[in-house]
This record gives sequence, C-alpha cells and structure tokens, in this order.
Amino acid sequence: MTRHLILLSCLFLTLKCSSPRIAGAAPNFVIINIDDLGYADIGPFGSQLNRTPQLDRMAAEGRKLTCFYAAPVCSPSRAALMTGCYPKRALPIPHVLFPAYDHGLNPDEITVAELLRGQGYATALVGKWHLGDQPELLPTRQGFDEFFGLPYSNDMGPAEDGVKSDLGAPLPVTRPGTIGQPPLPWMRNETVLRRVLAEDQTTLVARYTEEACKFIETHRGQPFFLYLAHSAVHFPVYPGQAFQGHSRNGIYGDWVEEVDWSVGTVLDKLRDLQLDRNTLVLFTSDNGGTNRAVNAPLRGFKNSTWEGGMRTPTIAWWPGKVPAATATDAITGMMDILPTLVRLAGGQLPGDRRLDGGDIWPLLSGAPGAASPHDVFYFFRGLKLEAVREGRWKLRLEPGELYDLEADIGEARNVASDQGAVVARLRELAARMDSDLGTSEVGPGCRPLGKVVDARPIIDHEGNVREEFRVR
Repeated sequence: MTRHLILLSCLFLTLKCSSPRIAGAAPNFVIINIDDLGYADIGPFGSQLNRTPQLDRMAAEGRKLTCFYAAPVCSPSRAALMTGCYPKRALPIPHVLFPAYDHGLNPDEITVAELLRGQGYATALVGKWHLGDQPELLPTRQGFDEFFGLPYSNDMGPAEDGVKSDLGAPLPVTRPGTIGQPPLPWMRNETVLRRVLAEDQTTLVARYTEEACKFIETHRGQPFFLYLAHSAVHFPVYPGQAFQGHSRNGIYGDWVEEVDWSVGTVLDKLRDLQLDRNTLVLFTSDNGGTNRAVNAPLRGFKNSTWEGGMRTPTIAWWPGKVPAATATDAITGMMDILPTLVRLAGGQLPGDRRLDGGDIWPLLSGAPGAASPHDVFYFFRGLKLEAVREGRWKLRLEPGELYDLEADIGEARNVASDQGAVVARLRELAARMDSDLGTSEVGPGCRPLGKVVDARPIIDHEGNVREEFRVR
C-alpha cells in the first residue's frame, strides 16, 4: 500500500509540474495561421528580404519549431489542424474545396474548437475557413461561437472583382459566355456582410487584426481559443495602404510585413491585458510558399511533398512556460495542435475515433528528453502517398529517392543506392498504410466527407445572396 501511495504521489507531482492547466487557470490559445507563407519569408527563419521585427521578437521570446509539417495545400492542412488527424483521414479529397461544393469537413468530426468549447472556452475563427461553404459545413457548425472572414481562399471569385489579379494589375477581361466562380462573400457568422472587391482585399489583414483584438478584449475574463487565419499572403496579393511600397520585396514583401505588424498587434494586446503569461500563441503557415516566396534551404514549393511544400515556419510563444530563444527540430505538425491544446485545457480526447496527432507540450516546454510523437511520418499529396519519413530518412516512393534530412535538408543528394536496407524498411512502412488510409485511393481508415443536398453558391453569379445568408 505504501509503495502505491508513493507512486501515486510521484505521478501527481509529475503532472503538476508538466501541465500548466493543473498548475493554474485554464490557459488561453491563439493560433495564427498564414496562407502560403514561405519557410524563409520571415526573419527568424532566415529572410534577407522582408523585415519582420515582431516575429523576430516572438522567436526571441519563444521557441522555433523548425520541422513542423502542414500539408501541400490549404483545405487538407486546415482539416488536420481542426481534427488532429492526417488530412486524408478526416478530409479525403484530391486537392482543395471550391465554392458551392456539395461536400466538406463532416459535421460529425469533433474539432479542436468543439472540444475546447466543451471546457468552457469562448471560441472564434477570424479569417479563412476553407472546409466547406454550405450552411451545414460552416465554422459556426463546427464549434466556433464566432466567425468573421471568408469561407475559402481570397482568389475564389470572378475576375472582374479583382480576385484573380494582384494590387495594381489591370482586371482580367472575362470572355462573353464564360461562367466563372461566384462572388466571394465576406461573412460574420452565417450572414454575408459584403461582396469582396479589390479594395476590400487591401483591408483584410487590418480588419482581421482588429476583430481578433476585439475578441481577446471581450473574453479576457474567461478562457478563449482564437484561430486567426489570415488570407495573406495567398494570391492575389493586396497589402494594406499603410504598407504598400514600404518593403524591399515588392507587394509580396509589403504583405508579409503587414502580417508581421498584425502578429505584433495581437501579442501587444495580450501583454497590455496582462494575459501573456497565461496564453499560448502558435504562429505557422498552412503549407509551403509558392514560387514567389523563399523556402530556402528547403527544396520545392506549395502543392508538393518536398520539404518546401509542407514544412512551415512555426513559432511557439508563452512567456514563462515556453523557453525563450530556443528551437527544436523534432517532427511536429498541424495534427498535433488538437491533442496538445485539449490536454493543456484539461479536456479529454475523443475515445471513439482514431487521432494521428500527439501531445507536443513536452517539446514546446523544452522538457528534458522530450521527443516527437511521430516515429514515422507520411507525406500525402491529396489521396496519394508520395513519401514516408522515419527519423533522418525520407523516401520518395515513386522515384525511389532517399534523402538524409539531417545532413541534407535541401533534398539534393539521393543516397538510395548506398542505403538499401533503409529503402526496404521505408517501403514496408509505406505498404502498411494501404490497409489504413490507402496509398492511392480512399482507404478503410478514411472517414466520410460531410455531404449536403442542393449545394449552391452563397452569392450567385447575378450577385444575389442566398436567403439563409442575408442580413435580417
């Protein structure tokens, strides 16, 4: 009996020391997700072009996650963040979702917002959703008390509205008889505020930032979860007026620097309200940068399973809890956010479904001996498994190329011919996935998409807002 009491006491002390939730009030969470940001587009990850003093400070006060994986494109990446799963498990689609699709993230999925709301958290999404635009699939049906932003990417609309061309470029001419995408709606909860035009795009970052700070101010007296998902720096590029022409990197650099301002504004709000010591902030991107970004020293860009397509610049910040000016190169990713936040909030993970993510708080807090929850990591591009990683080794399956990521982060030297045993082991690991998520088609471990009937645009091609989305 005495031995059992000693063991229980040790366990309690271990949990008390390692869990901020047990040690005090429920922590707040802010996830800042940038769209298409390159790995080296910000100072902490090596940018020589864009000035990012606020992110420089965030990294100096926090911890860089230098091997944080998202997905090759945005909808799958956001599904992983919301569900704690490989994207293909929760959202088995070949690419991304488009306006008026009859499918999206299943309402039966249990999101991080739902789990935190169940713990008494106020929840808000400010910015881009991109997991379904039909009423049944909106963020307000997936655990978010509040939604302010766009249901999908800022380029998904008609060319004449300026969503297919950057700031200052002439608007493309739509050929007669051509039916393009429906107008892009700016929404609050489930109501359309306006049809997004070119001039509106220049206000996205500022208005999202204002809304985020307002949410923090309003809910300062209770635990909150804020998901700030910027449309920047996705094409079309529309920096705000105050930032236009200020960078050394054209309008793209202007928009990166406006994002940096936004991050600093949010962190300052937390400091001013004395919430910084009880708030975990994670800064990341939904996928690798496009060819207008800088992904060095990584190879490849968005829409690929090269490191440059999926490894994103990520920073964790929580003064007093996350060690300052540190970094980890352990494998982490979007699917780790849900289990980590839920654990810190003192909640329970769903027991009726498989999650692929793990609790990375030990890594974020710099606990001695902390390791990645992923012994093996799988690189999916849509439905296809293209690569598998174990430790330092990454095998690209179809070409049979093997890379040592510890010695060759840029994937420049194929060493398959020298590591036959490693190649064979990684191929066996890939083959095992066929009975779970599948290696090319939808496997038995994939969960069903959310489906709707009578899917229609939120705003039709004539500019009419659907009845259920009108201001009342």
